[in-house]
Amino acid sequence: MSKRHPIIAVTGSSGAGTTTTGQIFSRMFASEGLNAAMVSGDSFHRYNREQMARLAAKGQFGERNHFALAANHIDKLEALFYDYGHTGNGRYRQYVHDEDRRLAEAGHKPGTFTPWGPLPADTDLLFYEGLHGGVVSETCNIAQYVDLLIGVVPIVNLEWIQKIHRDTHKRGYSQEAVVETIINRMDDYVHDIVPQFSHTHINFQRIPLVDTSNPFVVRDVPTEDESMLVIRFRDPSEVDFPYLLQVMAGSSLSRHDTLVIPGTKMPLAMDLIVRPMVQRLMARKPFA
Repeated sequence: MSKRHPIIAVTGSSGAGTTTTGQIFSRMFASEGLNAAMVSGDSFHRYNREQMARLAAKGQFGERNHFALAANHIDKLEALFYDYGHTGNGRYRQYVHDEDRRLAEAGHKPGTFTPWGPLPADTDLLFYEGLHGGVVSETCNIAQYVDLLIGVVPIVNLEWIQKIHRDTHKRGYSQEAVVETIINRMDDYVHDIVPQFSHTHINFQRIPLVDTSNPFVVRDVPTEDESMLVIRFRDPSEVDFPYLLQVMAGSSLSRHDTLVIPGTKMPLAMDLIVRPMVQRLMARKPFA
């Protein structure tokens, strides 16, 4: 059976900008008149919030294992991508975030999951945003089912700064606890997250222009206008670099496949670069 239904995946760790990218895609789909099945990687975690807390208290897993393949239903994620690509259907669930009033009003407790069920019917494409959209391992190959795979990742010091700031200011953790989490999950990050960025079609990497040499003492997160965005294309032959350089002030090429733009231009760059790719995907989609 040939693949007929497009899948777009944005992969990157929490705080890297995947959520913002998901919002950009949502607006893009709406303006293109596309009905997308929106799937979050959080919903494929193996443990809910209370289970993770108990495991962490025993020193068995902790937050770091959200990165690890073993702490996620990778088999279900791969099955979803396979099924959707071939049939336009599949099974998923939702993770209930604290701010999700709709699911809370439906009786679902924050930090838990909704039951597994079918995707909405008659969607045009599937959009995934989360940790593992480009995983290739000895036991699975999720990247093979993705028609457009995008990596969103800051340099590692900036990622740590963002995590420390978020978890201490918004989640009430001590800085010592957050740093311990970073250290504990480093092995999972290196082995399960980083390799995905070699399978992507495009990588968006944010690089600060201020000193982040010691991320554990930096008090403020570098802003977008204190950053540059490095965009690397797997196949540069499909990219109109002269046009992009013309319409995005302050941009340049650092290599034949790499565009560098001001950090504030991320939404514009996503629209100029990704929208035509989405349009081509939908134009090639065969309808049975």
